[in-house]
Amino acid sequence: MGPTRTMGPAHTDEVRAYIASGDTGGLAGCLAALARQIDHGDWTFGPTDIVAALREELPEADRGSLVEALVAVIGAAPEGRERNLVSDLALFLAWEFKLEAPLALLDDVLARAERTWTFPYSNQVFQTVEASFAHGRPVSGHVVALLRRMDTLSYLRRGPLRALLARTERPLLSPGEAWADQAIADAETGGEMWERLLAHARSAKSSKPTATWERAGRDILDEIGAEAASAVLVRWLALVGRPRTFALEEGWDRGEYDPYNAQALRGIAWLLAFTPESPETARALGRLAETALRKVTGIGPVSPKVANAAVYALSRLGGEASVAQLARLATRLTYRGTLKEVEAALDARASALGVSRAEVEETAIPAYGLVEVGRRVERFGGAAAELTVSAGTVVLSWRNAAGKTVKSPPAEVRHEHAESVAEFKAAAKDVAKMLTAQSERLDRLFLARRTWRFDPWRERFLDHPLVGTLARRLLWTVDGRIHGFADGELRTLDDAPASPAPDARVGLWHPIDSPAEEVVAARDWLERHLVTQPFRQAHREIYPITVAEETTGTYSNRYAGHVLHQHRFHALAAVRGWSDTLRLSVDADFPPTTRPLPEWGLRAEFWVAGHGDDTTGSGSYLHLATDQVRFYPIDAPVNRAHADSGGYEQNRGLGTGEVPPLPLTDIPPVVFSEVMRDADLFVGVAGIGNDPTWEDGGPRGRHRDYWVAYNMGELTAGALARRDVLARLLPRLAIGARCRIDGRYLRVTGTLRSYAIHLGSGNVLMSPNGRYLCIVPKADAETVPAGTYLPYEGDTTLSIILSKAMLLARDDLITDPTITRQFG
Repeated sequence: MGPTRTMGPAHTDEVRAYIASGDTGGLAGCLAALARQIDHGDWTFGPTDIVAALREELPEADRGSLVEALVAVIGAAPEGRERNLVSDLALFLAWEFKLEAPLALLDDVLARAERTWTFPYSNQVFQTVEASFAHGRPVSGHVVALLRRMDTLSYLRRGPLRALLARTERPLLSPGEAWADQAIADAETGGEMWERLLAHARSAKSSKPTATWERAGRDILDEIGAEAASAVLVRWLALVGRPRTFALEEGWDRGEYDPYNAQALRGIAWLLAFTPESPETARALGRLAETALRKVTGIGPVSPKVANAAVYALSRLGGEASVAQLARLATRLTYRGTLKEVEAALDARASALGVSRAEVEETAIPAYGLVEVGRRVERFGGAAAELTVSAGTVVLSWRNAAGKTVKSPPAEVRHEHAESVAEFKAAAKDVAKMLTAQSERLDRLFLARRTWRFDPWRERFLDHPLVGTLARRLLWTVDGRIHGFADGELRTLDDAPASPAPDARVGLWHPIDSPAEEVVAARDWLERHLVTQPFRQAHREIYPITVAEETTGTYSNRYAGHVLHQHRFHALAAVRGWSDTLRLSVDADFPPTTRPLPEWGLRAEFWVAGHGDDTTGSGSYLHLATDQVRFYPIDAPVNRAHADSGGYEQNRGLGTGEVPPLPLTDIPPVVFSEVMRDADLFVGVAGIGNDPTWEDGGPRGRHRDYWVAYNMGELTAGALARRDVLARLLPRLAIGARCRIDGRYLRVTGTLRSYAIHLGSGNVLMSPNGRYLCIVPKADAETVPAGTYLPYEGDTTLSIILSKAMLLARDDLITDPTITRQFG
């Protein structure tokens, strides 16, 4: 619908009557009431009948009085949309009558404008700023920030805006972001050198610093002192990503970086590359890369160019701490562009050292001050702090000067050793982040075909202060025989201490390489020594080729026909090493989700397609439909299909023939199993069938049948493994007598009802009528009692099943009304 062109003869007659009476106060009230009826607030294009009446009939002597009367209406009105509409009218009339707008009106318009990301009516804000300048009044830093943001819109980059920006060189950065506020304050008190530093940072417009830019930057750093400058820059970066200090109107703050400041952030990251490396610098840059890639709904990553600048700086620093951050980012980042930068930096490092990329990642992991595997002790005067890593969790504990355990640092420690305490806590956070990254790296070793000589393996894995906390909970083959670490020694599965030769070959054990009895022996050994593995290894799912797959020959339909949450799938695929492109609802082709397997010369493809008509604001599908899994030679032409189609075809170059998919029977069993495990994981984690909130079938209920079928369906390999674990675990639990495994379900006998928990989805049916019971797990809920042994970490569904079983076994104690009202 276009702008309101007329208000109707009755309103026009009313306006004319006020004009004729000379009652400008009454006329202002009448116009204010009409203004509130114009949603768009733009009087330039309407209503033409009212505007014409004012222009033609209102005496010049009354025009100024009318505007002043409208300003009085504004001053008496509460803040809000209706008040703003009257303000728009007053400003329009002032300019229509070629009057000087009252200062109060200019201030009102600018106060509204500065709380927007980009003000909708550009001419209005430009003219208001110009009028303020004409009165000799500067505008606020937040208005300057607004103008700078509007300058990023190409259609506004013309005379008026550029002329205004030429008169608003300050503030040095756009205020309203915590780090920028701090930088502005520091520069204003630090003197001309810091102002030059910020100006230089803002000039970082290319993808990489030029030689000229670097030389000028180094000169500024030399004047300040590189180490002193680094400390300040690191302090600024620690504030990046915090909530805005100057709130914008609702709907405008989407978590974006101010583009003017983002450019300066890129320059600051580059400048840090020219300072001496320190753990603090590397930590700040690693955090900046992650923060800058945080996803904003409807936009995507906040600022890839800032993330890339941080990665560039880490690659230039090149020391142990920086390479460690790059290795960590290689396992954590999912944004493809920046991930390529990280991998290129690690490859360059490997090439420079003449070693493999894997060796760089293995040897770059810092100890973070841990003096033995999983333990660091620091003394702060008479008090002491201990950092311990146990079962994948980092714990900080404190003892005061009397040796008594206390919950937090003693007061004298906080006052006298503030910086050391801060560094100690920062190291603890670093350890936690690196643990997650290393756990994911070790999980990927199953397909890496890596083996090591015993001595370097022991140094890099078993006895490494940080990696050892993970490696000692895994099983390894030493010259083909399975070994684990228990009671301070490396042992065989019959518990005999082992002393391998220095050149013995060590590899990460995969249960697919062992007969069933050896797998059982490995699980028994872990249970006997109460070892909780960081991920499924001894209980890892095995996916052999099925009869149906032998029939289809070159593709698997095992995970076809499922509906996935696209963005959840996209994030998970990246973590598992797959390359995926978000499907947009557009007329374009997309490649399948692929996992390159260079160690095997293969490429796995999981075919997916956009599903349904639900999309995000940016046009990407909310859901995907799954299809086949295939394998190709790694250099085969890439398949492509339309966004909403599963009809993939190879994109062959001129003169290149079609490369057929490989027979599944030709794929090494461990490769086939791990790829199918990933597909199972995608369906289990990202599928709508596992989402309890989709019990109604989602939008318009069209997935109801699928949701029910999934929740009642046969167990996957992962669910079968979960069933085995529960069968061993239940007899040791207090609720064991109320629980029993029955096919696909864990059956729980409560006081009020009996329940069946599906071992694949974790969803619950109530007896005797089989009605679905919706229990949405709480993210922070305790799942199993302390001291309960679990053989591995990371199975969220297992935790959810146990949590629900414990809840329902005592259903008479449930007070949550969202659950009790379903009992009927």
